[in-house]
Amino acid sequence: MYARSTTVRGDPQSLDDAIAYVRDEVMPAVQEMAGCIGLSMLCDRDSGRSITTSAWETEEAMHNSEGPLHAMRQRFAEMLGGQPEVQEWEIAFLHRLRQASDGACCRVIWGRGDPLEEERVRDAFRMTLVSRMAELPGFCSVSVLLDRESGRSATAVVYESRDAMNRAMDGARPMREELSRQMGIDITEVAEFDLVLAHLRVPETV
Repeated sequence: MYARSTTVRGDPQSLDDAIAYVRDEVMPAVQEMAGCIGLSMLCDRDSGRSITTSAWETEEAMHNSEGPLHAMRQRFAEMLGGQPEVQEWEIAFLHRLRQASDGACCRVIWGRGDPLEEERVRDAFRMTLVSRMAELPGFCSVSVLLDRESGRSATAVVYESRDAMNRAMDGARPMREELSRQMGIDITEVAEFDLVLAHLRVPETV
């Protein structure tokens, strides 16, 4: 399974209009495309940063969608007054304890490591981290996106609310540091977002 993320850093005051555009126009169009298995959208209302991610059954389906989506992506970026940053990923891991509901939030951890260590990263999540994450307050799901060529990764941990995400911070930080140390992953950024759209049909990998 594969995913394409579009990040735009724009005007926070334009976010509501941009969210409505993705929800009412982009998402219905994407969901009708062959091989699509969902779409999600993260927003930081303070900074105006948004990340919209579409998920696909195959790499071919993802690439075939690029042409139809290009104009929509540009329109979305114009609404926010920013430039789109596009990244393609492989969905390496996904575990869902419960569906996210209204008010859910997400902490995203970006990192960079050796692409050859990919299987070890997957095994670490499956064998040790999943059961520990399930005990975090309000934990809903965790997904890991990888770029095999560059070694970049993005791990998204979804919680049922911002309060739960804040309460989970002390428990989540040691897990993040442990994975970074054991796997040789350099954490490049950690950021928190509201999960404003969560329409994913991506099957679990656990």
